[in-house]
Amino acid sequence: MVDANDTTEINFILLGLFNHAPTHVFLFSMVLMIFLTSLMGNALMILLIHEDPQLHTPMYFLLSQLSLMDMMLVSSIVPKMATNYLMGTKSISPAGCGAQIFLFLTLGGGECFLLAAMAYDRYVAICHPLRYPILMNQKLCLHMTAGSWLLGGVDGLIQAGATLSFPYCHSREINHFFCEAPSLVRLACADTTFFEFFMYVCCILMLLIPLSLILASYSLILAAVLCMKSTAAQKKAFATCSSHLAVVGLFYGTLIFTYMRPKSYHSVAHDKVVSAFYTIFTPVLNPLIYSVRNKDVKGALRKWLEKHFLGHL
Repeated sequence: MVDANDTTEINFILLGLFNHAPTHVFLFSMVLMIFLTSLMGNALMILLIHEDPQLHTPMYFLLSQLSLMDMMLVSSIVPKMATNYLMGTKSISPAGCGAQIFLFLTLGGGECFLLAAMAYDRYVAICHPLRYPILMNQKLCLHMTAGSWLLGGVDGLIQAGATLSFPYCHSREINHFFCEAPSLVRLACADTTFFEFFMYVCCILMLLIPLSLILASYSLILAAVLCMKSTAAQKKAFATCSSHLAVVGLFYGTLIFTYMRPKSYHSVAHDKVVSAFYTIFTPVLNPLIYSVRNKDVKGALRKWLEKHFLGHL
């Protein structure tokens, strides 16, 4: 019989997202392709922003941090899921489980605040263009970035530590493809009511505070754009903001659907699919959204290709 206090010796079991049916093998192959595309796309975005002097602005610095968070997010989840699937194993150690919870919450929470910082950057650029270099200086940009990482890290550390402190004396089967705090807490053989309430409050704060800042920024942007007399200026402002709004909609839509619904509306199957969307699919969409709709990024990519590849032909 397993000791109720033994939370370090015995591994947890991840039931995963796929079985070995032909359809699931195909879906697994698609996930691997998306994972590799996400890594390459985000790495290329960071490289272009670092290499091209024209992209050395606060907006693109924040975008490079978003790409870094996305790369780390998919790397903390997909390789373990793929290894378990290919090797026919399902186990994950308590330390590995804690690391996944910490990284997921750190990166997810950090991304929430980073998107708010990006919205503020667009607000200053459109509503106060002449004062932009002063209001959005390098020091403030670094502080906002560091604050995003720090707030996410504190949330991740608290929730990962608290989750692993519970005794797990019965089933250790997690019906998920990675260790997510709510899925793990359901298995604890202790009263977790207070922690679940605390976790819910944390999620609301980590989601709604940045989202409120984003909505406030874009309300002011919309008011300023509607007052513009030039149609060309209006189109440029909308084009600048549309990419960011698309990313915000995708990221927040799936997170709110997962974390802010009443418990009675939760379905394990639906939760796994939605989790796959914001942990695997959203990170690959971000560089695509920003590159396809952004002339500066496309120009930087063209120059980089000409310098490193076309120039040698």
